[in-house]
Amino acid sequence: MLSYSQAQILKKNKKTLLDSAYIKEVEDKIEPDKILHAEPLYIDLIRDLGARKGEREWNVAMGLVDKNNFDKYEALVEYEFAPINRLGFEVELPFSFYYRTNQNTASPKSKLNSLKLATQYTFYVSNKHKTSMAVGYIHEFQLTEFSSYGKEKLLTGNVYNPFFIAAKRWGQNFHTLLYTGPQFISNFSESTHHVNWQINSSFHYLIPGTRNFIGIEFNKEISEHDFDMTIRPQMRLAITDHLMIGIVTGIPISRENERFSSFFRLIYEPPHLKK
Repeated sequence: MLSYSQAQILKKNKKTLLDSAYIKEVEDKIEPDKILHAEPLYIDLIRDLGARKGEREWNVAMGLVDKNNFDKYEALVEYEFAPINRLGFEVELPFSFYYRTNQNTASPKSKLNSLKLATQYTFYVSNKHKTSMAVGYIHEFQLTEFSSYGKEKLLTGNVYNPFFIAAKRWGQNFHTLLYTGPQFISNFSESTHHVNWQINSSFHYLIPGTRNFIGIEFNKEISEHDFDMTIRPQMRLAITDHLMIGIVTGIPISRENERFSSFFRLIYEPPHLKK
């Protein structure tokens, strides 16, 4: 009969083997190097860092933001794919719907926010340091409200967003990631451009023996006269080999514009298309 200490050692070794098997499944193939990193759920990546040719992913997400005078319901549909090794593309349709909670105050009008096109290239992958780095670009064609279709021009402006990503895995279970870059916002009705700088950092712990994780994002935005940060605790749960769900809560450090928010993401990864 096993002693308690022997049983604990076996249990620990079993978890280590499970973690190693999952990491081995992602990393140790006769293909270009790829490091397993935990991907944040709110500001998600265009594709996995070090993406391999044939990888694909569908996302459907919904969220609720409690503004001061109205509620904002968010929804999005996105498709990610890697046509070649380390290069990812994404097409996203983000929607916003509004419900007025203060009848004395007007609320924005519901709309398809934009057609968002994005690309990302992982230029550095180090097995030794368990580190990946990437650069990318997002372009948004901003659209008018649903109620203005046929009355005004469909396109209202552009958003230009280059970005940089650096991620590192510490051991087998701890993950850190930095995602940062400027947003240049151009509205056709205005002659000036607005610039926001985004600095998004995240920390995650991958649950031993699973694809599940718990973590936190710090989404920071700096504009000319303002600084906003929202703290987003989150968790990801694997339902099947190809289906996961992500749950996020948003806590702003200042409530001048909004209060709490919630966000739900359904992630489907079809089987990898081999070369």
